[in-house]
Amino acid sequence: MNRTPADEEAARRLLSRELQARGVALDRRALLRLSVAGGVSALLAGCDVTDTEGMQAVLRRISRLNDGAQAALLRPGLRAPEYTAAQLTKPFRFNAFYSEASVPEIDEATWRLEVGGRVQHAAAWTLGEIRALPVVTEITRLICIEGWSAIGQWSGVPLSHFLRHVGADLSARYVALRCADGYYTSIDMESAMHPQTLLAHGFAGATRLPDEFGFPLRLRIPIKLGFKNPKHLVGLTVTDEFSSGYWEDLHGYNWFGGL
Repeated sequence: MNRTPADEEAARRLLSRELQARGVALDRRALLRLSVAGGVSALLAGCDVTDTEGMQAVLRRISRLNDGAQAALLRPGLRAPEYTAAQLTKPFRFNAFYSEASVPEIDEATWRLEVGGRVQHAAAWTLGEIRALPVVTEITRLICIEGWSAIGQWSGVPLSHFLRHVGADLSARYVALRCADGYYTSIDMESAMHPQTLLAHGFAGATRLPDEFGFPLRLRIPIKLGFKNPKHLVGLTVTDEFSSGYWEDLHGYNWFGGL
């Protein structure tokens, strides 16, 4: 996704305010040298760094700044590329923090999506109720932080529609997500409301997600890296309280996870 000089300048201003709030002063030349579009997240994800607490504290601070910079660059009208059926990746690639043999088997009859937090209508949703909501289909590229990507066709309800339907407080800062396989993550409200963000329940023209790709429901958010696309969803909470994510906690991945 293309970013303009105005976007980068806005991110630098945000970084400057964040640094000042932490008692760190940088002149403009230093800010210009600071990568605000993902370099720090790449460092955290792909490089061996010292395990000393001092260095880890510095890296955590920089990662938080990078989160803010990426958020500043996000514009609601900026869309991820979409593709044609001829460009689909076949077979689509499986990925998880466990082997394909360990994919959870979920009973649709008893499965529920627990929706709570800052919503007017907290409830436990069945898959049938979610499928009855307006459905859109997108062909987008899932990009893994490990360096590979795959183009897939996803169908589901726009998360923005779902949040409005349950009376979510759209001034809340986060949407936190829990999964049947123990995975968890959270996203910012702006990304949750992005028009391409889906609660996906169909794949490749089928009305059912394959087990290995997240049955019965997953988040598909093409403006973020793959680890921000949780599968086998069982919980969705609208909140102002920050919560991190599985890979962020385990390996220090950058929380925002934007492309």
